[in-house]
Amino acid sequence: MSVPVDPKVVSQVTLGHYQRHASRFQEGTQDHDVSQNIDALLRHIPVSAPCRILDFGCGPGRDLVTFRRLGHEPVGLDGAPAFVEMARANSGCEVWHQDFLALSLPKAYFDGVFANASLFHVPLAHLGQVLMHLRGTLKPGGVLFCSNPRGGNQEGWNGERYAVYHDYDSWHALLTQAGLIELEHYYRPPGLPRDQQPWLATVWRKPDVA
Repeated sequence: MSVPVDPKVVSQVTLGHYQRHASRFQEGTQDHDVSQNIDALLRHIPVSAPCRILDFGCGPGRDLVTFRRLGHEPVGLDGAPAFVEMARANSGCEVWHQDFLALSLPKAYFDGVFANASLFHVPLAHLGQVLMHLRGTLKPGGVLFCSNPRGGNQEGWNGERYAVYHDYDSWHALLTQAGLIELEHYYRPPGLPRDQQPWLATVWRKPDVA
């Protein structure tokens, strides 16, 4: 069951945290290896490079740099102004300043959406709407990658950040309800026992209706 929350408060407090700690966040995450996740998105996109990719919750732009180096056309999106400025400076890419709970995305525009460690900040009551925005911005046959910290469907505040810790079954049901088709899922970091893999990664396709 979703928890009643004021979406304005969720955005204000969560984004305020990232805004205040943007430099520290960049320092702490710039060396994270998410190549497994980037590969999982790209290998399922049914067209050759350059692909148009939305990095949803791009933060300081680490993965925008990687997508661009691989020959793609990435666009970043983040709700924290400091991250938007950092991402533009670090990557040279177009970066949109948008709140996850107030999205305005072009229709059928992207070949792929990379939502790495971002969607878990969306309250469950608003997640369906956000997923429909992401589905709508994908081209037919386009691919959505998601990685979230997993849990037992707890929802609420973790310090100054709002978070929902989905398990696989609930996450699968939510994205299926949004009209997406699962391609694969796995747990991270690779090569560890399951109880030492706190991240659930899933890959989805928008049906090709053409």
